[in-house]
Amino acid sequence: MQPDDEQDSLYAEYFETRDPRVRDRLFDTNRGLARALAQRFVRPSYSFDDLLQVAYLGLIKALDGFDPTRGLRFSTYAVPTIVGELKRHLRDQSWDIRPPRRVHDLYLAVERTADDLAQDLGRPPTIAEIGHELGISGERVVDAMAAAAGRHLPSLEAPVEDTVLADWLGSDDERLERIDAAMVFETLMGQLPAVDRRLVRMRFAEDMSQSQIAREVGRSQMSVSRALTRSLDRLRTLHGADLVGAE
Repeated sequence: MQPDDEQDSLYAEYFETRDPRVRDRLFDTNRGLARALAQRFVRPSYSFDDLLQVAYLGLIKALDGFDPTRGLRFSTYAVPTIVGELKRHLRDQSWDIRPPRRVHDLYLAVERTADDLAQDLGRPPTIAEIGHELGISGERVVDAMAAAAGRHLPSLEAPVEDTVLADWLGSDDERLERIDAAMVFETLMGQLPAVDRRLVRMRFAEDMSQSQIAREVGRSQMSVSRALTRSLDRLRTLHGADLVGAE
């Protein structure tokens, strides 16, 4: 049996049996892939050991979720899974303003769901699709995404220079080109005027009521409400999803 055939049979065996001994063998085989991906996200302020542990957890998640009957190479499935775990880890460590716990938890749920749907659909999901998957309204999805205004996120788009990673990935895969597009809210926020961005940040990242915002900025509550509605409508137009305006 050729090495590739042996690996394929191991993936099939683990998919059928969930034998932890088989998973351990596959984990050891793919350990280098996780390390190469963790290396891609190294920054001066982050521990490589911590990133490596997150990458290993992503590898385990990929092994548990991989379905060899779908005809994908394991690396094609595993790379976006591991990268998603690494990005979530870095995002969760990079909040300048920590939103209320319920908003923070919802944001993480939205982010995770968006990554998972992007992998399944082969494209970034719409806000409506994210809301449907979570069983919440599109407006709540936008509320959660708005919490990203409180994050200070270093660039995660460093070029892949690790030759080990290049060897693992092999030829280009269109799915890999789309894994960085799942969460687009920060880009959309950049299209709003600065004053509107401030209002959105106060409303969603800082969890202020419209009356509190009105007092803070010296405007009427009606004016604040209209500005927030206008901002969400603008975000809806940019994203191309069916959203409900702010109340």
